[in-house]
Amino acid sequence: MQPSTSRQPFLLVFVFAVVCVLSAMALVYTKHESRKLFVELEGLTHERDELNIEWGQLQIEQSTWATHARIERVATDDLSLVRPANTDIYVIERP
Repeated sequence: MQPSTSRQPFLLVFVFAVVCVLSAMALVYTKHESRKLFVELEGLTHERDELNIEWGQLQIEQSTWATHARIERVATDDLSLVRPANTDIYVIERP
């Protein structure tokens, strides 16, 4: 039984080496995935910031286009609309 007892430490060292190599490979893979996800997060954060800036600009533009003075000018100049006289306005109330 001498040969089997001498193989046992070799087998333990071999198993330990395989476990260490697998652990190292898992660590490298995990670090790579972490860095890849961090780069993606940074890109998405930058895109979010750009979209927030654009949203703010669009809100300012909307408020500019929707001012009463501008609507009045477009109605009279571009659409040739006129404000009705007070006598031409009828208020209909519901019963």
